[in-house]
Amino acid sequence: MALDLSPTPEPIETGETTVPIADAGKPGLRWFSLSHSYTAFTATLLLMASTILSRVIGLVRESYIARLFGAGAQVDAYRAAFQLPETINYFLVGGIGSIVFVSILSRYREQDREKDAQDALSAILTMMLVVLGSGILLGEIYARSFIAWWFNGFSPEKIALTTHMTRILLPVQLFFFAGTAIASVLIVRKNFAYQAITPLIYNLGIIFGGVAFAKTLGISGLAWGALIGVAAGPFLLNVIGIYRIGFRVRPSFAWGHPGLVEWVKLSLPLILGVSLVTFDTWIINHIASAGDGQIATLNFAKMLFTAPMAILAMAAGAASMPFFASLIAQGKSSEFARLVNESITRIIAVSLLGSAWMIGLAAPFVNLLLRHGALKSHDAATITLYFAVFALSLCFWSAQSIYSRAFYAANNTVTPAVANTIIVIAIYPLYKLLYAHYGAMGLVYASNIGITIQTITLALLLHLTGLVKVSGLEWKELARTLVTAALAFTALRELMLHLPAHTGMRADVFYLTLGTLVWLGISGGLLKLLGSKLPQLITSRIRKKQTAPA
Repeated sequence: MALDLSPTPEPIETGETTVPIADAGKPGLRWFSLSHSYTAFTATLLLMASTILSRVIGLVRESYIARLFGAGAQVDAYRAAFQLPETINYFLVGGIGSIVFVSILSRYREQDREKDAQDALSAILTMMLVVLGSGILLGEIYARSFIAWWFNGFSPEKIALTTHMTRILLPVQLFFFAGTAIASVLIVRKNFAYQAITPLIYNLGIIFGGVAFAKTLGISGLAWGALIGVAAGPFLLNVIGIYRIGFRVRPSFAWGHPGLVEWVKLSLPLILGVSLVTFDTWIINHIASAGDGQIATLNFAKMLFTAPMAILAMAAGAASMPFFASLIAQGKSSEFARLVNESITRIIAVSLLGSAWMIGLAAPFVNLLLRHGALKSHDAATITLYFAVFALSLCFWSAQSIYSRAFYAANNTVTPAVANTIIVIAIYPLYKLLYAHYGAMGLVYASNIGITIQTITLALLLHLTGLVKVSGLEWKELARTLVTAALAFTALRELMLHLPAHTGMRADVFYLTLGTLVWLGISGGLLKLLGSKLPQLITSRIRKKQTAPA
């Protein structure tokens, strides 16, 4: 059962009409209707369920990659091949431009200006596809030069393989940008069903590429699978979605349209600014290219770590964004601040408990997923250590996503962009310094320090601007959870110390099951003993989901 971390808003008057639901007499089927309009609660549950499933598929994908290719030079090249496409996307369209789309289109919808919304999105898509397409064309031409520069520790063979896969992956960004822009139309209408499905198709596409092409194309088959997955899922499915509701996007060179001008103004700080959320992996890969297999082991660890992070933060953040934007559009600033703090408190509380589980059971978790096939035992041990240290920062990675969205919902992209850029520039030397002293583990230390600084900075800036006061957080609840998490981790550590060493997959499953039951029992019991509201929140949400119509 997924925990709902979304805020609990008062009814929001948006003037929207309810979308007809074919299965009105069957509440359970409403969740699966592509025309269903969701509340903040049901949207978060749907997206969390989708994220859980997507991350499970992603873990299967990572397990498959580890089994087939291990953690050596080929996987280094595959991870590195995403660098240039993501760099072009980030600096040409802001990387997270869909958040700006939601803010703009929410206001058009509040004002019942549907035609203006269609014209604005058409103009934005046309202009940015021309710009992004030109960037991708240049990327295809200069891919090798970029790879040799950014991954200056790669051998000529690794540079050649990385360049080949980079050229396959570059068009992926066109489909991603168009898909996320189009998806904002559905998100504004509180229709999250398509967003729940598209990441599943993308991940399945990569697995399909490996299964179908690995024998003939080697690891490049994964890159072809990514291209197929993004075209079929995030792009095509969202196109079908907006056409089903009658929203039309056409080529338009009306580049003076007010909606396009506003999007450029709001997105420009995101395009010019940099954020550690994106740059952390880029910096890690750049510095780690000096050692063979370091990119692979660090990326395996971070991808395993981002599974619970995505479940906690991304789903709740994506579901909350349109509701935050609606409250800002209606001038309900106090309600907006309350909802942000409520969401942050829940996310941090659950993140602390999640960190205890992840660190305490890191060894059986990593072994179960990765220790087989071509992955060597010492690589698995290294990944386990990186994973456990990454897990210390889970609450900061989770909270920053909501703090960022609070700024974006208020149409303030300049403040977080400037702050994040300063942090990245200031923190980069720390990555180099800690790598020089501690090797690849130093990069994990730097990552944790950086995201901690970024999250605290965003919280303080929201406080100073008067948007969301830090005092609104439920500090006593967080203290109770921190104590509970510390004691739960201690119990898990003692349990693992008294169990036999790793003896195979069955042992890993047993250790994970036993450890999870111990963690649940201690966490639930201590939270109730300390007077925490979290257990009651979870049980009430489960009861509400079971009894209330969607």
